Amino acid sequence: MKIALPSRENQIDSHFGHCESFRVFTIENNQITKEEDIPSVLGCGCKSDIASSLADMGVTIMLAGNMGDGAVNKLQQAGISVIRGCDGNLNDVVISYLNGELTDSGEICHSHEEGHSCE
Repeated sequence: MKIALPSRENQIDSHFGHCESFRVFTIENNQITKEEDIPSVLGCGCKSDIASSLADMGVTIMLAGNMGDGAVNKLQQAGISVIRGCDGNLNDVVISYLNGELTDSGEICHSHEEGHSCE
């Protein structure tokens, strides 16, 4: 299983489309076996091709802070399940997920600082 998280300085970036990179964790036998950083393209997550790029790598789960409907829809269409409302250290969030401690907040980001809406 592969899990991706939008990251900034080893923490969940609360703004999905503006993260520094996506940290991809490979999980085997419920343990982290590999980590790699995928550079983020600038701009809105719903306008980028990050969903298909991550899906091509085998990512099936996105643990994120918050994102708009457009980004959620793109990820889901690419076969990536989304859990929003995550924050904190990347490794800690992945371990919480593996321990069954995370649920999707259901919160949607409706606008961005630039006034762009991804809905």
